[in-house]
Amino acid sequence: QRRKIQRTVGFADTKIYAERWDRMIYIGIDPGKNGGIAVLGSDYVSCVVYSDTELLNACRMFEGMNVICYLEHVHAMPKQGVSSTFNFGMNFGFIQGVLKAYEIPYELVTPQKWKKEFSCTSDKNTSIEVCKRLFPGVNLKATDRCKKDHDGIAEALLIAEYGRRHYNGKS
Repeated sequence: QRRKIQRTVGFADTKIYAERWDRMIYIGIDPGKNGGIAVLGSDYVSCVVYSDTELLNACRMFEGMNVICYLEHVHAMPKQGVSSTFNFGMNFGFIQGVLKAYEIPYELVTPQKWKKEFSCTSDKNTSIEVCKRLFPGVNLKATDRCKKDHDGIAEALLIAEYGRRHYNGKS
């Protein structure tokens, strides 16, 4: 089922749309090294490449609003180095801490769970393909100069859509 998205907006404009029209705002976060943050409203989408700054901007914008975040619950991979595992855990904890500090409720969702919903495989390109099918017209490129779609942005948007589909009204 395709979502009819009227506009793709930047984070700066997202709050304006959210304050006027939305009953609920869904944030999806792919916390990986090449992750993304996506904000999904009733008729708009905003997506960015993950960075601590973008996370803080999004949380500041939606503080006190009707919002829920869906955060991909990922674990360290086998054969991953000790240092990279530590850094990954620090980043994951940082995200949770920021969400708690801004009192934004969040739910952890495993990759297996949300990928099953959209029939995605471990191949990142399937996430991009599904995202393009569900959200035609949404720009998945990290910058205007990029030629390839950013899989972290696509996955963040799919996580937000998973949240929209499964949100049960409790936060």
